[in-house]
Amino acid sequence: MVELNGITWRHTRGYLPMVATAQRFCERNPDVTIRWQARSLQEFADSPLEQLTAQFDLLVIDHPSVGEAAGRHVLLPLDEWVPSAFLTDQARHSVGRSHESYFLDGHQWALAIDAAAPVSGYRKDLLDRTGAEIPRTWSELVALARRGLVAVPGLAIDSLMNFYMLCGTIGEEPFQSPDHVVGEDAGIRALGMMRELLQLCDPACFGRNPIATWELLSSGDGPVYCPFAYGYSNYSRRGYSNHALATGGLVPMDTGMPLRSTLGGAGLAISAKCPHKETAGRYAQYVAGADCQKGLYFYSGGQPGHRGAWLDGEVNRAANNFFENTMATLDAAYLRPRFNGYLQFQQQGARIVHGYLTAGGDERTALKDLTYALREAQRTKL
Repeated sequence: MVELNGITWRHTRGYLPMVATAQRFCERNPDVTIRWQARSLQEFADSPLEQLTAQFDLLVIDHPSVGEAAGRHVLLPLDEWVPSAFLTDQARHSVGRSHESYFLDGHQWALAIDAAAPVSGYRKDLLDRTGAEIPRTWSELVALARRGLVAVPGLAIDSLMNFYMLCGTIGEEPFQSPDHVVGEDAGIRALGMMRELLQLCDPACFGRNPIATWELLSSGDGPVYCPFAYGYSNYSRRGYSNHALATGGLVPMDTGMPLRSTLGGAGLAISAKCPHKETAGRYAQYVAGADCQKGLYFYSGGQPGHRGAWLDGEVNRAANNFFENTMATLDAAYLRPRFNGYLQFQQQGARIVHGYLTAGGDERTALKDLTYALREAQRTKL
């Protein structure tokens, strides 16, 4: 018997499709047993791979982890175990830069089984009831927030991702210089815009992640619109929540420049210590393949990473056109750094931005703190 253990994140989208695909793969391969465990969304973003790869054979990971993977050799380089034709097909059918996000230092460290970025979502019934309209500019978004109708995930990690988004839209993509995260002008403006918006929202937003935000919008009669949160197609499916959400792209700036999301999603990786690498590789190809992605993977609650699933008519009909409505936003999404040490910066940087948004203070001080955190992270030894 071949036994494999996997770790993913604790949500319908993260856990159930892995259990379902493992069950089906094992039915087709009776000599294989695959067991999946789940961790929190925060642990999904923060947990060091070196610890997880010592315990698990299969890992659903966030792409900034690949810097650690490449530096510490804790993941299997899939290009050495998966046929090149399969990887070429995956690249051709990537949603945005999802496939590329797991490629570093000449190796493919994971397969993009899940694609995501911040998108907008709203309750059409509540918009109609309140007489509100979907905002067409940042100023209209702020005006809607003044009415108490906007919810934004303001947890630390989401605050940092939204900071990246605003900096890039304003005109300076983060991390273009090794000396600082972003220039002073763009950084000050981005922080100020975020604080103004979040101060108009319920203070509870500062403790909500995207899951909690979509749960709020889809289940109650409070906020009616979320301008940007990592998309979860589950909340656009009939029967998943009290109300199926409608989704779309991101509100433009007053100049007409559209906001640019920060890429998320998830990849399926294999531990370098896995004793059954060939079997694990076959399972990974099964999960990431087009048929599974638009079939069992999606219908068991997953959010596919394969472009064929995003373009599939039946998949879109089952999810209130979530994929069709948001794919352009993902295609344009910003790819975060993936150097070994970036996760250290991400944890500290998230706290810095969140601290400024909740307590206020001087934007220049926050930017200096971000620069210091970046330099400390760059000193990480391989």
